[in-house]
Amino acid sequence: MAEPAAAPTTETGAGPTKLKRTVGTVLLFFFIVGDTLGAGIYTLVGTMAEDVGGMLWLPLVLALVLALLTAGTYAEMITKYPHAGGAARYAERAFKIPYVTFVVGFFMLSSGITTSALLASAFSGDYLTELIDVPAAPVTVVFLVLLTAINLRGVKESLSANVVASVIEVSGLVLVIVVAAIVFGGGGGDVGRLLTPSPDQPILYGAFAASVTAFFSFLGFEAAANMAEEVKEPSRAYPRALFGAIGTAGVIYLLIALGSAIVVDPLRMAESTGPLLEVITASGLAIPGWVFSLIALVAIANGALLFMVMASRATYGLAEAGLLPSIFGNVAPTLRTPWVAILVVGAATIGMSFVGGIGTLADMTVLLLVFVFISTNISCLVLKNDRVDHRHFTIPRVVPVLAVIASIALLFQQSAEIWLLAAVYLVVGTVLFLIARYTRRHFDQGPHETSLTF
Repeated sequence: MAEPAAAPTTETGAGPTKLKRTVGTVLLFFFIVGDTLGAGIYTLVGTMAEDVGGMLWLPLVLALVLALLTAGTYAEMITKYPHAGGAARYAERAFKIPYVTFVVGFFMLSSGITTSALLASAFSGDYLTELIDVPAAPVTVVFLVLLTAINLRGVKESLSANVVASVIEVSGLVLVIVVAAIVFGGGGGDVGRLLTPSPDQPILYGAFAASVTAFFSFLGFEAAANMAEEVKEPSRAYPRALFGAIGTAGVIYLLIALGSAIVVDPLRMAESTGPLLEVITASGLAIPGWVFSLIALVAIANGALLFMVMASRATYGLAEAGLLPSIFGNVAPTLRTPWVAILVVGAATIGMSFVGGIGTLADMTVLLLVFVFISTNISCLVLKNDRVDHRHFTIPRVVPVLAVIASIALLFQQSAEIWLLAAVYLVVGTVLFLIARYTRRHFDQGPHETSLTF
C-alpha cells in the first residue's frame, strides 16, 4: 500500500505532496555523488590536457569554485522552497513572468535529456567495444529503454541502484588514484608536468577554456532540486548532502588530475578517448583493461539514469506550474511516479542520442545550465526578503553575486557553434511554450494560472 504524503511541518519544510517522500540524507548524498562522479571525468580529462597540458588541476579548481558558489544558492533555494521543478519554480516566484519560468525549466530538462543522450552514446562507444563488438545504435536504444523502465519503477529504486553504481564508479576513480600513487611512490612519473602548461596556447586562455569542460564534470548537483518533493526533511538533508557530495567530488577530481598528469604524458592523454585507461596502462601493473572499462560503463550508465530522473521531475514540475499540458503531471496511482513525463523524457533522449557528437553535447549542456544557474542566483537575490514558515539554509548576498559573475565569464568561453545551437533550443522552447498555452486554454478544464503556491 502506498504511504500517505508527508504532513506539513514548519520545522523541516516537508509539506504535502502527491509524490512519495522516501529519500533520506544518505540516498540524496549518493544521488548527487553519482550524478557528479560520472562520465565527465572518465572521458574528458584528455580534452582538458589539450588545453592546459599537465596543469589539469587548474581548470578543476576554477570549476569547483563556481560549483560551490552556485551550490550555496541552491542550498538556500531548495530548503526555502522544497518543491519539484527546481530552478523554474524559483524563476516563477521571483519574476512572475510565465515565459521566463518556462524557458528556465525547458533549459533544465533539455540539459538532462542532452546529457543522458551524451552518456548513452558514450556507453555504446569505446569502453563497450573493449568488452564486446556490437553495433552502437541498437545498444543505445536498448540501454535507454532499460533506464526508462528503472525510472518508472520508482525514485527509491532508481536511487538504490544508484548507491551500488556510485560505489563501483568511485572505486574506479580510487583505483586510478591508487595506481598513480604506486607509480609515484616507486619513483616513476614526472612531477614537473604539474606545472607545465600546454605549448599550444597561453595558460590563462587554456585554463578558462578547459574550465568549461571541467565544469561539466561537476554538473549533477543541480539535479537534486527537482526531487525536493521526494526528500524527507529537506531543510536538514539538502545542505549536508549537497556540500558533502561536491566536496567529495572535488577531492577525488583533484587527486585524479594530479595523478594522471604525473603518470601519463598530457599529449598522450589528449589523443586518447579513454584517458584514465591510459593511466592504468602506463603504470605497468597487472590490471586487465576490461576491468576498468566495465567500471567506466557502470559510471556512464549511472549518470545517464540520474539525469533522466532529473529531466522527468523537471517536466513534471513544469506541468504542475501550468506551463505544460496537465497530462505531464499525471502520477501513477500505485508507484506514485510521474509516468507520462518519464516516458516522454525517455523517448526524447533516444532521439537526441543520434544528434551531435559527445564534445558538442557536453558544451551544449554546460551552456544551458549556466543560463539556469544565472537565473537561480538572480532569483535568490530577488527573494532574499521573502519569508517562509519553516527554517532553511541561508547564504550571504555576495555568494549569488559572485556566482553570476563567474557564470557570465564561463559563457564567454563557448564557441559560436554552441551559441547557435542554444538559439535553436530557445526557438524550440518558445514554440513549445506557445503550444502549451494554447492547449491549456482550449483543452484543459478552465483557464490555468501560472503562479504557484509554496
